[in-house]
Amino acid sequence: MKALDTNNLESWYASNFEKSLKGRRILFDDIQPIIEKLTAKFEKNILGYSESGIPIYKISIGSGHKKVLIWSQMHGNESTGTKAVFDLFKFIASNNIDNKEITTQILSNCTLEFIVLLNPDGAIKFTRENANNIDLNRDAVNRAAVESNLLRDTLDSFNPQFCFNLHDQRSIFNVEGTPNPATISFLAPSEDIDRTLTNGRKETMSVIVAMNELLQQLIPNQIGRYTDEFYPTATGDNFQKLGHNTILIEAGHFKDDYDRDITRKYNFYALLQGLLFIANNSTFSNYLPYFDIPNNDNKFLDIIYEDVSTGTEAENKLEDIGIQVKFKVENGKLISYEDIEQKGDLSNFYTYNRIKKDNLKFFDLKLSNS
Repeated sequence: MKALDTNNLESWYASNFEKSLKGRRILFDDIQPIIEKLTAKFEKNILGYSESGIPIYKISIGSGHKKVLIWSQMHGNESTGTKAVFDLFKFIASNNIDNKEITTQILSNCTLEFIVLLNPDGAIKFTRENANNIDLNRDAVNRAAVESNLLRDTLDSFNPQFCFNLHDQRSIFNVEGTPNPATISFLAPSEDIDRTLTNGRKETMSVIVAMNELLQQLIPNQIGRYTDEFYPTATGDNFQKLGHNTILIEAGHFKDDYDRDITRKYNFYALLQGLLFIANNSTFSNYLPYFDIPNNDNKFLDIIYEDVSTGTEAENKLEDIGIQVKFKVENGKLISYEDIEQKGDLSNFYTYNRIKKDNLKFFDLKLSNS
């Protein structure tokens, strides 16, 4: 297999990523004009409609015998994977000679189906849940949501060998044993409560190993391994159990990148590397290095205010206040706000933004949940 050249990737990406998609909140109205302009090599179909009637597209490309299903934004407020998928479309459509060689290998060996923005109603509200407050990633068994049924019907009819389930994770996660945020985390979902190491999970892990090896060249020690605790109603766990090797990519924090417009680049690189690895391999047995990827830990904070006075003047109690930056929609616009994640002695937590001021009082911070 020809390995991806990181220098070529970085050079191409700087000028050619999908510039019309930026920011944390990506809506159907943002992606529709891009879909309409996709070249004829992409097959575009409306798969169905969300609970509120917004179209959900399936985009297909490739003619190979290896089938790969990729979906993004099943949680409406997790848009980094959607941006990465459209970066991938730009790469596939590119006339760059190096890109063409990679794209030919992928499309001649694989047939790809993408469901872009599975949860457009949640994207409008900027919530995990759909219009009926159903978490699609916990609806794989009941399938109470129309979006869950669209995904499962596509899985059953397409019968993919591999799936990519694209998510965002909170900025609280660091790479275990390091002060670094988990910019990208991977998971080979468990198939049962015992986390049995099945052949399917080994194959899934081997693809993750290839993606991790690429990313370690670019963001060393910023790649984590998401917990493989078994969730009986979760999508990835159930699809893996059904025999469809499911690779979970969790996009996380990068320094000062609250819009995740740097993280989306590494998400795209991982996706491209994973597809190239699948395209060029007939066996998937190099799984043991998966366990060398450090676990996610939860010791990263967006801001730490040190020695904040949280008591009365008589007590003069001082505590550290750890903040997670969160987002919500107000008057149709996405706004950020500071939310307390931790209080107490936070000397063993990590952050890029540690603030210490004399006579800093708790109520002066004007935090959302104070």
